[in-house]
Amino acid sequence: MKKLTVVLMFFCLCFISMNSVSAVSNNPIHWGFKKSRNHEPATAGEELDALLSKYGGFYIGDTTKKDIYLTFDNGYENGYTPKVLDVLKKQKVPATFFVTGHYLDSEPELVKRMVNEGHIVGNHSWYHPDLTTQSDEEFKKELESVRIKVEELTSQQGMSYLRPPRGIFSEKVLAKAEELGYTSVFWSLAFVDWKVDSQKGWKYSYDNIMKQIHPGSIILLHTVSKDNAEALDHAIEELRKQGYTFKSLDDLMINKMMDHPYLLSL
Repeated sequence: MKKLTVVLMFFCLCFISMNSVSAVSNNPIHWGFKKSRNHEPATAGEELDALLSKYGGFYIGDTTKKDIYLTFDNGYENGYTPKVLDVLKKQKVPATFFVTGHYLDSEPELVKRMVNEGHIVGNHSWYHPDLTTQSDEEFKKELESVRIKVEELTSQQGMSYLRPPRGIFSEKVLAKAEELGYTSVFWSLAFVDWKVDSQKGWKYSYDNIMKQIHPGSIILLHTVSKDNAEALDHAIEELRKQGYTFKSLDDLMINKMMDHPYLLSL
């Protein structure tokens, strides 16, 4: 009888573990945060901080260090990514480009260039859906399709970072992403830069970056923006004058592991 009880408990634990992701909330959350002013860190609040931390996600780096992280969302090409890459190459700045399936199909040479020039290609899903609406199978296919295509096109093997489309996510999305080996990456600096029919000149982009910059910033820019492409060189030079250093998301992950040495042994 005791042996049977132990066996039943074992299978119950296995069942609970297998269904732990489905048990968490799938209520949609729209990413948002209090923007930085006067170089003070942006904040999403204790509740979101705790939720992201639970699944290894983040939106900000170490706010005691003047390190910043450039990230770009690439849903489609509008003619400005080559200029962005030119500036990054000239300034020796690493970046992460979150790409969709459309971008991979339409701009394979630019994706190859990203990797060849030392940048990280991250996952922005294949069709750019609200991931909270996807079944487990659809969710996995959205992410796996991007990973496989990037591996076919480039020398990048594997994919570590996910940015949920439109910043819509849930606890379940975070849990499923972690289960598939992804770190969910949000941002602590952004502004309305994606409206291609209402670009306002490079100073608009530059000024928005400077107003919100803070130690540990994860900057979100869209490469469809002419303003961003023209402001990037100016912004990098000024931020360096202010003592900021540009790092990659891989650098940030290494620092996080160093802060928690037990992770290195896993």
